[in-house]
Amino acid sequence: MSYFTGNLYIKMNTKKIVSPVLRREIILKHLKSHDSISTQEIAREVNASEITIRRDLSKLEEKGLLVRTRNGAIKNSAIDDLFAYDDKINQHKEEKDYICRIAAEFIAPGDVIFIDCGSTVSLLVSYIREIESLTVITNSLPITSELINYNNIKLILIGGEVNNKRKAIYGYSAMNNIAQYHANKAFIGTDGISLSNGITSHNVQSASVTFKMAENSDEVFLLCDSSKIEKNSLVKFAPLSSIDYVITDQNVDHILVSKYSARNVKLIYEKEHIDIH
Repeated sequence: MSYFTGNLYIKMNTKKIVSPVLRREIILKHLKSHDSISTQEIAREVNASEITIRRDLSKLEEKGLLVRTRNGAIKNSAIDDLFAYDDKINQHKEEKDYICRIAAEFIAPGDVIFIDCGSTVSLLVSYIREIESLTVITNSLPITSELINYNNIKLILIGGEVNNKRKAIYGYSAMNNIAQYHANKAFIGTDGISLSNGITSHNVQSASVTFKMAENSDEVFLLCDSSKIEKNSLVKFAPLSSIDYVITDQNVDHILVSKYSARNVKLIYEKEHIDIH
């Protein structure tokens, strides 16, 4: 097994030394594919001591990217989020497409809407391109790229720090920028939603932007496939009360529909269940 190409190494006294940043990237890439890793294994591969590797694992655990074990580490689901966009866009794609077709029914000419950078909501753009006088405010670079040539859509890209892996814009400037706008509707994603913990995410930056969009909207639509319902993730960032509608797929447990309704959250999974008044 080897993850290395010549440009990953720094030669020193004929030994190949890997920098801390590259060591940690190698660890994460291994866990993404193999779910677990041993300290000895990585130490041999990068020509480092086991003490050094344990420090690397400790740093990555502090960031919520893995869980340390006695002899190494195991995968944390946040690793999938780290390599998120290109991988996640194809997960449950049929369900995501179904969800976005329903969500588009709630968007009318003249609306001002927030769309965040989630892999589900990004598919919404396919169904809103022809809506007249629509204003879309987003932090997503792929959504911006998809809509930039449509004259019927006023497109506002949130400014701030670009995260190249997630293809989105975050940071303090982004939060301030979002606060300058008000939308009548927000379409947001999540990594998990539950009756006990509300809305959760793998990523603090993403969670902060999503919550800010919800906070500055009259109505909030959470788009998530049924696998995320009654699931909890790393960062708890919004209560159920901040959501008006959850749009999901037909695989949702129907018992949950009434439970969420009792908490004043409408859980929509079919077009005939659309009723926003």
